Amino acid sequence: MTKTLILGVGNLLLTDDGVGVHAIQRLQAEYTIPEEVQVVDGGTCGLDLLQFLEGIDHLVIVDAAHLNKPPGTIARMEDDQVPAYLALKTSPHEIGLPELMFTARLIDIYPRHVVVLGVQPESIETAVGLTPFVAARLDELVAMLADEVGAVKV
Repeated sequence: MTKTLILGVGNLLLTDDGVGVHAIQRLQAEYTIPEEVQVVDGGTCGLDLLQFLEGIDHLVIVDAAHLNKPPGTIARMEDDQVPAYLALKTSPHEIGLPELMFTARLIDIYPRHVVVLGVQPESIETAVGLTPFVAARLDELVAMLADEVGAVKV
């Protein structure tokens, strides 16, 4: 059985930086998630998330990313495109993601398939809640995430 991990990352105290966490919270509230799919609020944990990659075949990361596009733009990147995403620093928590993925390769637990759903933030200033541009795209982001892992709307 293929094991899948959804990793929502970001800081809820930095407006749009928390989009990954908001997305997994909504996914868990509104969808039935297949048994083989684990959902983790990675927050700003970085290397502490390494334990969750053990035995994972398919990793889906949901995060804010500087895409040089209008706020709220959603991009799907996979496999060979993921290193380019990791180079697009949006906030301090992303310092840990490149190291997490590099370490996973070093210790041979890098998932066979990696997908990133990145969202262009409007702001990562200190405040709770998403900006209107990003909030307006949250349903679409969650639907993309659900399709990615075979979750069904409740």
